[in-house]
Amino acid sequence: MDETQRHETTVPSAARIYDYLLGGKDNYAVDRDAADRLLAVVPDQRILARANRAFVIRAMRVLAEQGARQVLDVGTGIPTSPSIHEVFHAVDRSARIVYVDSDPLVKVHNDALLATTDQVTSIEGDVRRPDEILDHVRSRGLLDLSEPVVVVLAAVLHLVPDAQDPAGIVARYRDAMAPGGHLVLSQFAAHSDPAAMARLHAIADGTPVQTYFRPREQILTFFDGFELLAPGLVDVERWRPGMDAPATRLKITGGVAQKSRTPGSAGSGRSATRRQ
Repeated sequence: MDETQRHETTVPSAARIYDYLLGGKDNYAVDRDAADRLLAVVPDQRILARANRAFVIRAMRVLAEQGARQVLDVGTGIPTSPSIHEVFHAVDRSARIVYVDSDPLVKVHNDALLATTDQVTSIEGDVRRPDEILDHVRSRGLLDLSEPVVVVLAAVLHLVPDAQDPAGIVARYRDAMAPGGHLVLSQFAAHSDPAAMARLHAIADGTPVQTYFRPREQILTFFDGFELLAPGLVDVERWRPGMDAPATRLKITGGVAQKSRTPGSAGSGRSATRRQ
């Protein structure tokens, strides 16, 4: 076993913990132990993970049906069916999808899973280094950034502390996007139950899933330069739901927004939400 493999089996990974919460099998004992400790203090974590995943899939269906054909999914985790590429390829087999994650196991898994899947690529990359990811995508011709792209930042920015400027990170992706592109974003929200937040902090701080809860007004700044689609920025289970979802004490807020096709006319996420 090399050093990378040893690290993967002894240090929990946010991607593999998320996979376990979704009911997947691509995780190690160290990931299951970490997830079980989280579930012991915040039992609705599994429900919330599934609600977030369902939000992403609903958003993908909407955008695919509206004509989107390129996706950059950053912090993808280990794909769970239906995956983003499955949603898009059900509409158009020519759609191009790039999955990005910092966990080497995610790429290994995807390379095996997607070996016979056209138009889908998996690369290693850290959401906090947007220029490296974008340069990789450009240099390899994985996506045409002169055309609209859907950038997915789902349940990943709450792992980035304010000191690392999450709004600035989103802005780097936004500035590289052509007009007409979309942003799909979700993150843990500060209107969660205070006791549940405190319990999660107590167990998660100092681990790969240390979580930063943010107030609605701060999350709206991530959408600056975009126009939010209805119903705006809402708890993920309320974004165009197909059915009722169980209430949870912790909350993840999400939204889908479009970069204006008219130069200079893009409003802020905040103003767009007030118009909803």
